[in-house]
Amino acid sequence: MSQPLITAPVADTGDTEPAGHTGDTAVRGRRRAGSGLRLPGHRRRAARTRETGVDRMFLFCTYLLLCTFLAVVLLPLLHIVASSFSSPIAVSSGQVFLWPVDFTLRGYRTALSDPAIITGFLNSFFYTGVGTLISVTLTIAIAYPLSRKELFGRGPIMGAVLLTMLFSGGLIPTYLVVQQLGLIDTRWAMVVPQAIGVWQVVIASTYFRTMIPDELYEAAQLDGCGDLRFLWKVVLPLAKPMIAVVALMYAITQWNSYFDALLYLKDADLYPLQLVLRNILILNTNTNGATDAAAMIERQQLADLLKYSLIVIASVPVLVIYPFVARHFTKGIMIGAVKG
Repeated sequence: MSQPLITAPVADTGDTEPAGHTGDTAVRGRRRAGSGLRLPGHRRRAARTRETGVDRMFLFCTYLLLCTFLAVVLLPLLHIVASSFSSPIAVSSGQVFLWPVDFTLRGYRTALSDPAIITGFLNSFFYTGVGTLISVTLTIAIAYPLSRKELFGRGPIMGAVLLTMLFSGGLIPTYLVVQQLGLIDTRWAMVVPQAIGVWQVVIASTYFRTMIPDELYEAAQLDGCGDLRFLWKVVLPLAKPMIAVVALMYAITQWNSYFDALLYLKDADLYPLQLVLRNILILNTNTNGATDAAAMIERQQLADLLKYSLIVIASVPVLVIYPFVARHFTKGIMIGAVKG
């Protein structure tokens, strides 16, 4: 008769597995064995110290640079805002730094009491809105065809566009062209001459070329989608970050437009806000008609106060709009730069 097989008792270690799970047990065993592998203590401490020191130094330099840049940008803005709410005497004597002295709204009341300010605001909103819409439309109209490989003569056309970044027509020839078109002293003189920016065309063309794959265009063609429909239904929804970037660039340019208005506009009712503010500052700093010394001093103090108040008034629309398009601005710029 066969003798029964006698096995030695196995101690329970808590890691027993049912049949069929020996693979999991082996994996856990290897993990335990691997977790026990450690560098010698002095080498581990040296590596950790060396890495931590470099990282901390890099973070310190980064934060120092960012704080310096923040101070350079933020402190002048705070000084301008504080000065705009201070008394004329405090502003003229240099007592204001980052907090208003003798709080007053005289600067804003004086500026906004002038009807020309309201007219300038409305004109600037018109020039900015209509000009940005026209500029973005024309930029897309020229940038998208230049991004397609099928366009015949794309290289020479793009070269001619880029050439205008280096050489312009000149001030007098441009004025003569605007005059021959009959745009002098009209609202369109603020929109048409600067309707297209070469840099914006380059950004849009690069975005279309790198972010819209050719396979998507080929698939749309197989489905019977035409070029205009593909542009409207597919390309433009995908290009929202780039459109936001280009629109913001055009809007800021139009809002700050000053020299074109000085050249092409004669009617004060057509002046944008920037030109109105210039005229107000010149009017308040002109002391030729003041014979009393006290009146001259008061007029100069008021001019100093108005300078800061008008800067804040002109900057508010841009500061209000920018946070809503900031994420699109960053995304559009980075995608175009990395992929391009």
